[in-house]
Amino acid sequence: MSHPLPHRQAVLPPDLPPLLTVIVDTEEEFDWSRPLARENVAVTTIPAQRRAHALFDRYGIVPTYVVDWPVATSPVARDLLGGLQREGRCGIGAHLHPWVNPPHEEVVSPAASYAGNLPPALEREKLRRLTEAIAEGFGRAPTVYRAGRYGLGPETPALLLELGYRVDSSVVPWVSFAADSGPDFRGYGIDPFWVGPGGRLLELPLTAGFTGPLRGRTAALHTATTSPLGMRLRLPGLLARSGLFDRIRLSPEGLRFEDHRRLVETLLADGRRIFSYTYHSPSLAPGHTPYVRSGADLDRFLTDMERFFDFFRGLGGRFTTPEALHDLMSGATAAAA
Repeated sequence: MSHPLPHRQAVLPPDLPPLLTVIVDTEEEFDWSRPLARENVAVTTIPAQRRAHALFDRYGIVPTYVVDWPVATSPVARDLLGGLQREGRCGIGAHLHPWVNPPHEEVVSPAASYAGNLPPALEREKLRRLTEAIAEGFGRAPTVYRAGRYGLGPETPALLLELGYRVDSSVVPWVSFAADSGPDFRGYGIDPFWVGPGGRLLELPLTAGFTGPLRGRTAALHTATTSPLGMRLRLPGLLARSGLFDRIRLSPEGLRFEDHRRLVETLLADGRRIFSYTYHSPSLAPGHTPYVRSGADLDRFLTDMERFFDFFRGLGGRFTTPEALHDLMSGATAAAA
């Protein structure tokens, strides 16, 4: 997907307090430095989610676990996450990793790991089987989706609507994955928008933005710093360390609480009110992602998460779900039409 899909901006109700969703990419374990393989289907880190979920319960957060095929078909995951959903303590969405999701008709490759690159019929069949597996295993059909590797394609919104989805959260603002044959999201910002036939699918982009005195030149500077020359000169790191221009994603993976506070304060000053916090489930067990390699790393990870939730609540912020945002913005958009 090299060009923005046709869409219209979602309207927010006036005087809206800051709202935060938590979406967890809940998936199998694999070595991120090695090629993808169909054989990597272990989900031993699912029980480790209990530590993070204790925080969610403390703050009244109802996270959405977007689960892929190995998780959706795991008895352990169905028992743990399904129990949380039945108690109203989480939602279950879908997360498509094509290489481990039947039918296995494509050759595993970087390009095919982005579901939006697959033939539409194959993308649809993988999505259909995943949707049905979640409905069967967790007792409720999913309505929230995030493409694995953020692999949103031109046909994906229509397929999601056909299968009953209401919210997608696959857009990574300002980022291009084109060098790896993935989508180019440089034409998208962080504000939610409506997409798909009839403009009925709410796109809830990941929260990622820029801080520093040069952020008013976001498009030009980000393009220049992430160009091949800019990367060779290590311009993103140099500008970030100088405090002049820093791109921050609202995730505890590779970032600290101070980064998140700076990002949210900047975005609030710009008038933003919708925020999405995210991480990958294997990060809750040391050694499975680059971000958490030890017990000390995990303690810092969870401490930063707790500090951020405290900070957000202290701003007068509230915690919500993607489905609740869909309903909120659907009503406001209709009223403004």
